[in-house]
Parts: sequence; C-alpha cells; structure tokens
Amino acid sequence: MIYEVEQYELHSVTYRVEAESKAEAIQKVLAGDGDMVDNSQEYIETADEKFLPLDPEIIKELEELGVQIEEMAFDNAQGVPSIRSVEETDDDEI
Repeated sequence: MIYEVEQYELHSVTYRVEAESKAEAIQKVLAGDGDMVDNSQEYIETADEKFLPLDPEIIKELEELGVQIEEMAFDNAQGVPSIRSVEETDDDEI
C-alpha cells in the first residue's frame, strides 16, 4: 500500500511592498498586498504544536513502533506532532 502523509511545517516568505512606514508595510502584507520576492521561501521547522487526532488502534501501533505520541490538553485527543493527515492512495508510484 502507498500512503500520503501531510505534515505541518513552518516556512517564511519575503514580500516587497511600497509603504510610508514599517507599520503600513506590515498592514499591507497582512491585507494581501505586495509581491513575493523570488526564491525567498525558507523552511524553518516542523510545526509540532499541531497534530491530527488519531484513533486508539493507530495510537497503539505507533507506540509499538516507538513513535512519540502527544496529548492535546483541551480535548484529551492523542496524535503525532506535526502530522496533518494520512490517507491511502490509489497511485502506485512513490
């Protein structure tokens, strides 16, 4: 079987925007203005504070494989840090 696993990651991107001040430049970027600077996207790290809640059967198998499991405090859900989704795919190419 082939699976597609989606992982949360933090990236940064630089935008170029015309403005009268640093504050106005920030406001414009947050409003969607500005042009992305070519080749400015940079990987920072995985976003370990987010995760996909998983069912107990998968949690047990992951623990047996030595994978770190985290518990989300506000709803007692358990999951693997930085994992957003995992789905089986019909595509047979890796």
